[in-house]
Amino acid sequence: MAAWVKGGATDADAAVDAAATLLAAARTPIVAGLCAELSAVRAAYHLADAIGASVDPVAGPNLYAELGVLSRTGAMLTTPAETTGRADAVLIVGNAPWERPIVQEIAESAPTRGRAAGAERTLLSLGGPRNGATRHVAYPAEAGGLAVSVAHLRAYLKGHLAGETAYGDLARRLAAAQYGVVLYDAAELGELGVEMLQGMVKDLNEVTRFFTLPVSDPYQGRALLQLAAWTTGQAPRVGFGRHVPEHDPWRFDSARQIAAGEADAVLWLASLPAPRPDWLGTLPSIAIVGEGSPEATGDAAEIVIAVGVPGESAGGSLWNDRRATITYAPPTGQPAELTAAGVLAAIQDRLVQKKAASC
Repeated sequence: MAAWVKGGATDADAAVDAAATLLAAARTPIVAGLCAELSAVRAAYHLADAIGASVDPVAGPNLYAELGVLSRTGAMLTTPAETTGRADAVLIVGNAPWERPIVQEIAESAPTRGRAAGAERTLLSLGGPRNGATRHVAYPAEAGGLAVSVAHLRAYLKGHLAGETAYGDLARRLAAAQYGVVLYDAAELGELGVEMLQGMVKDLNEVTRFFTLPVSDPYQGRALLQLAAWTTGQAPRVGFGRHVPEHDPWRFDSARQIAAGEADAVLWLASLPAPRPDWLGTLPSIAIVGEGSPEATGDAAEIVIAVGVPGESAGGSLWNDRRATITYAPPTGQPAELTAAGVLAAIQDRLVQKKAASC
């Protein structure tokens, strides 16, 4: 398994020792990325606690676009299985959801149970890409963006706006549904847009059955959120500077911390594909990345360790979009020599040894 220290190839043991030395010297480290199998994410939280680091996942922008809204107002949610089995009207908001397989599955099926069983499914789009490959009725977004568009649509549904307009037509279609679902991407829609959308769906439930299906981010955010809750009792962005998990999504935003000069070291965990941040090479850094990925090179960080990719060269528990839950993904190829969880545990063990030796 490949490993590099300051651009030079080395063995995993030497890289682990170098990583422990780097973290031992840090006063305000960050553990970021966390796009990995759950065993690795759990090990990352344990390491962060041991070294007093803050934690910030790459999925943070998507997660935090929803979390505040859900805690304040709640939500009407459903699952992919209920959507494909029951919905006779599906509204897709924005561009991002169209990139997910669930859209094609919805387009190719019809409701088979519930009040809408046997009815034709209507696929609607608000501010989408006008995808000609999938039959749907498209409505353009307002100039102010998706959040403003949802606000105007809600006004038509409540009767505050009226007239023979595109949004008036869309409002009538939604109100006529027997079981409707709205698909959206929280990061694309934004916090205000999510709050407006959830309010609109609650309004629709006064006359029919309507739910939302937020698409999950591609960086294991949904799985991470659950692990963070059962590990710390908090959402993911926490700091362990006082060795208790303190939640503060603004304070522990890694990009903000680094731009403000508040961090002096970072450990980047991404055994699954994730966009490498521009700031990774601007301070002492460790990157634990999937073998064969573009980041598995000596120049990605000061210390780079390549590990098995969950679902390919390593097994691991991952978020399953189709089932909307965490499931185990077995390795499909030759198992890798190193796993992300094993490397993180080895770094923590080496830190304990160094601390004991210094006493």
